[in-house]
Amino acid sequence: MKSLLKTTLLATSLAFAFSAPHAFAEEATAKVPTLNSAFKTQNEQNAYALGASMGRYMEAALQEQKNIGITLDSKQLLAGVQDAFNSKSKLSDAEIELTLAAFEDQVRTAATAKMEKEATENKTAGDKFRTEFAAEKGVVKTKSGLLYLVENPGKGKTPTDADRVTVNYKGMLIDGKQFDSSYDRNEPLTISLKSVIPGWTEGMKYIKEGGKIKLVIPPELGYGQRATSGIPANSTLVFEVELLSVESDK
Repeated sequence: MKSLLKTTLLATSLAFAFSAPHAFAEEATAKVPTLNSAFKTQNEQNAYALGASMGRYMEAALQEQKNIGITLDSKQLLAGVQDAFNSKSKLSDAEIELTLAAFEDQVRTAATAKMEKEATENKTAGDKFRTEFAAEKGVVKTKSGLLYLVENPGKGKTPTDADRVTVNYKGMLIDGKQFDSSYDRNEPLTISLKSVIPGWTEGMKYIKEGGKIKLVIPPELGYGQRATSGIPANSTLVFEVELLSVESDK
């Protein structure tokens, strides 16, 4: 049953919930928690904490599935857990295996459909955004489709593909939602132009050290149809970048 449960999204969350305390074992041994007045013993509190942790991950898993159009009955979920603890499951092992296999297919199909729908919507919205931005004063559109606006050309060295750059930057989606920022980390980023998305590799060449540029990057010069952390598929990306320094990438 253990290997079977790990095939589902929900079970993966539960497995993480149970394993999470081990990940922080070193920290936990260094700081013993105070016994809450709601419990008589530390073991009672330990058991409750484990249950609460499991419950949070179960809730998160249900919410993730709801986001793709699948709503599960939380009462039945809890009933299944309770019945399993009491060895009174309404389903046989074979029925559980078949049900979870079919459910996994359902989740995969729903998730794919949602991603495809979002990708189409993102492309349409991105095309419109870039068309409007291209019409603004001072904006340049390159042959690749990159759009940029030089806010300060700078006076130092111009980077090449073979260089490393140190920058301060802010990355946003077209709705203004920020997904990354060196300003928030209070630490500039130093990175090789060989290892960044094509829109950045090209865009940095239009300013010199000390310069500042706004880049509007179409999906094909960004992450394309691949969704990444905080960035949906087919997203047009907006970056505001200050080029602090340039050095050879040796």
